[in-house]
Amino acid sequence: MELSDQEWQKVIDIWGKVEPEIPAYGQVVILRLFEQHPETQEKFDKFKNLKSLDEMKNSEDLKKHGTIVLTALGKILKQKRQHEAELAPLAQSHATKHKIPVKYLEFISEVIVGVIAEKRSADFGAESQAAMRKALELFRNDMDRKYKELGFQGE
Repeated sequence: MELSDQEWQKVIDIWGKVEPEIPAYGQVVILRLFEQHPETQEKFDKFKNLKSLDEMKNSEDLKKHGTIVLTALGKILKQKRQHEAELAPLAQSHATKHKIPVKYLEFISEVIVGVIAEKRSADFGAESQAAMRKALELFRNDMDRKYKELGFQGE
C-alpha cells in the first residue's frame, strides 16, 4: 500500500494548517487519547497520577508532550515515507524505553484524524481523512517493522 502523489499532497496540505496550532492540537489529542483509551495514560509516568480532566488540561507537561508528539509526526509525514532518519530513534525509544504497543499508535492515529476533522472540517473532507488514515497506517506499519527489528513485539 502506498499513497499517490495526490494523497500525499492532501496530507501535506492539511498538516500545513495544523502546524501553526500544534500546541493546541497536541493537547486535545493527548486529552482525547486518555479519555477514549484510559489504559494509555498508564504508560506515561508524568501523567498517570493526573486523575481529573481539569488536572490534565492544566498540566504544562501534557501540553508539551502533545506538541512533541505532533511535531515529530509532522516531520515524518512531510518526508512522504522517506523517514528512516526520523523513524529509527522514535521506534527505538518507543520500543525499548517507553514500551508503547503498536495498538496505542492505532488509537492515537484515530484520535488525530478525529481532532483534525473537528477543528478543520472545511479543509478535511472524506478524501483528505482517507489519505491521512493511509499515511498514518504506513507510519504504524513502519514502526511495527522497526519494533520487530529491535525484538519488541509491540504488546
